[in-house]
Amino acid sequence: MPEEQQEAEEGIAGGGGGWASTALQPVRWLRMLCRELGATFVAGVVLVYGLSQGFAGSFFRVASDYYWKDVQRVQPATVQLLSAVFFIPWVLKPLWGIMTDVFPVRGYRRRPYFLFAGVLGTASAAIVTMVNGLPMTSAILSFVGISTAVAIADVTIDACIAKNGIDKPSLVPDMQSLCAFSSSLGALIGYATSGMFVHHLGAQGALGVMALPPATLVFLGFFIYELKMYQHNVKEKVLNKVHMAVKGMAQTIKYPVVWKPSLYMFLSLALSISTHEGQFYWYTSKEPPNPGFSQEFVGMVHAIGAVASMVGVLVYHKYLKDYPFRSILFYAQLLYGVSGLLDLTFVLRWNLLLGVPDAAFVTLEECCARVVGRVRLMPMMVLSTKLCPPGAEGTFFALLMCIDSAGMLAAKAGGAAVLRALRVTRTDFARLWLAVLVRNLLRLSTLAAISLVPTADQTDVLLPRDLLALAKFADHVDDDDDDD
Repeated sequence: MPEEQQEAEEGIAGGGGGWASTALQPVRWLRMLCRELGATFVAGVVLVYGLSQGFAGSFFRVASDYYWKDVQRVQPATVQLLSAVFFIPWVLKPLWGIMTDVFPVRGYRRRPYFLFAGVLGTASAAIVTMVNGLPMTSAILSFVGISTAVAIADVTIDACIAKNGIDKPSLVPDMQSLCAFSSSLGALIGYATSGMFVHHLGAQGALGVMALPPATLVFLGFFIYELKMYQHNVKEKVLNKVHMAVKGMAQTIKYPVVWKPSLYMFLSLALSISTHEGQFYWYTSKEPPNPGFSQEFVGMVHAIGAVASMVGVLVYHKYLKDYPFRSILFYAQLLYGVSGLLDLTFVLRWNLLLGVPDAAFVTLEECCARVVGRVRLMPMMVLSTKLCPPGAEGTFFALLMCIDSAGMLAAKAGGAAVLRALRVTRTDFARLWLAVLVRNLLRLSTLAAISLVPTADQTDVLLPRDLLALAKFADHVDDDDDDD
């Protein structure tokens, strides 16, 4: 057993029995990660995934909705269109990945991009908060700036994670657990506090809180550990590096061990169409016999869901991280499809026939969906990390995340098409149950492609030796060039 894997298990399961030992397990685990991977790296993961994505993402979701509704007074359809515009920086993640891999600044490939993301996000949030009567176009650009800052920070820390995953493959599940737990905890705090800030400061004032997470990225850019690269004649080498990065990315994706699981992840996400908007309009409608949930209750359910997401992280980390990829993804996808029956039961109001109130049932449904969803996604993140070649971690991981983003966009578009085909409107929900049923069947249909997933364990090296050797040689040659 590798030394770091043994230390990881000792960090999680070590010590004697009793509640004190159990309470100290997370502390021992974090200490192990800091010792093996570096304290500044662990802090970077917490700041990016926990504060920038988890907290800011959930807080932004609530505060921005009120901003467009109460300050800009935009129609709901326009807000829906704008949400797609704000997602564009995430689709461009391969571009940010190429930049972090082949455009070092003063010898650093990661630090400058944390700094840039921090400055961009802080300035964008400050403009929205401080400028009264901000034109809609300027507000859109500011929101795109906030989204771009989070996307750049995300791809930069993902490159660091991929690099550490290559150096210490047995710790990849632990790193993904840290990412997922930080994101879930941050989301819980964001959902729990967003309503209070909007109530006391107004939507525009509450968005001022969005300037704090990117400000911490500036701090991270100065202090995260990174070896400096000494370069000469950088301008002459940049185009060659871009060409080599794109060529290496194209060569890597051609390997069956890479494109097959990538295709499965795309299909898994694309076929999981979203009927969220139809369900949201239904359960917030005040017309009987619809549930008519209040805004406060909807926010509380989201917060409870964030707690359930953390439970999903713990379940994966404690019991599932040692299972082979194909096994865990098969059963997770199966459970994902079956758990969707709770939505169907709720829409058909069968929960009332069983004597379960709407509030209790929707809370149960949200918790199950979050736990199963997290258990389903975490092996995919580990698998994505395992597919990144050395020397182009940021670029290729960003490509895989772009493929995932395309799958999510396809799921949203597919859900919209189903809702429109079944004529589910703001007031007519007669066929909403059929849309939910179609969604569940499509989720289960993904199982037909499970053979695309490798049978290897989550700690195994997936890339073939010739690809690893080629990547390491190219990286070695690049390092030699940097030292010239």
